[in-house]
Amino acid sequence: MIRRRYKAARQLARRPAAIVALAVVLGFIVVALAAPLLAPFDPNAIDYRALRKPPSAAHPLGTDEVGRDVLSRVLWGARASLLAGVIPVTIAVVLSVPLGLLSGVAGGWLDGLIMRINDAMLSIPFLIVAIALAAFLGPGLVNAMIAIGIAALPTFVRLVRGTVLAIKTEEYVEAAQALGCSRPRVALRHILPNTLPPLFVQVSITVAAAIIAEASLSFLGLGQQPPAPSWGSMLNAAQRYLSQAPWMALYPGLMIFAIVMALNVLGDGLRDALDPRHQS
Repeated sequence: MIRRRYKAARQLARRPAAIVALAVVLGFIVVALAAPLLAPFDPNAIDYRALRKPPSAAHPLGTDEVGRDVLSRVLWGARASLLAGVIPVTIAVVLSVPLGLLSGVAGGWLDGLIMRINDAMLSIPFLIVAIALAAFLGPGLVNAMIAIGIAALPTFVRLVRGTVLAIKTEEYVEAAQALGCSRPRVALRHILPNTLPPLFVQVSITVAAAIIAEASLSFLGLGQQPPAPSWGSMLNAAQRYLSQAPWMALYPGLMIFAIVMALNVLGDGLRDALDPRHQS
């Protein structure tokens, strides 16, 4: 296992695009954690003397419709947007791994039941499910994260189940069963660890999708609520001032683009590094 991890890390290091993407993601994480130290102003401080001011020395990214510093709000918004990417995916992984493992190992009617429910959820677009659940739960960042996590669940269930079905026919799994290992022991000791590589790749891609989903929900008024900043809520506020103050939408939009692009490139790099067909 250690040798495999070292080999995967070495393969990832050979991909400059993935390394740059990883650096960008880590940079966003540092910015989110250090927002109180980096932000020059209180992100919610209103200044009616500086309404929709363009970028300047005092406000490098300009101000919004009530004079709040856009740079400070972008920095603080990184916290909400990254949390909205990580927490829903964590919810989805925690719930989906047991379900996918159970479905793949048990088989039979239980597998059929889990997969029929899963297929029904997958038949509806991810974002539509998230919007419907967020509307049912009510506006707010926490409810939006719960909605996104539930909407992402079936993708992970299908991935884990498919990986389990492929792994459980391997010789080492059959050897463990022949030696008398119980089904739970085989599942936890021999099958589960080998589901992690494709899971890591899917996590990276789904975090990007969750960030876009949170931005969409906040744009619709179902996510982060004013005056607390998130990149999506900033876009929602900026839509009325696109012609007078385009910087209000430009910078949060660029942040969403950058983190989503970095996560997708990182996901591609992880897929290549963890796929034995790409390893030499």
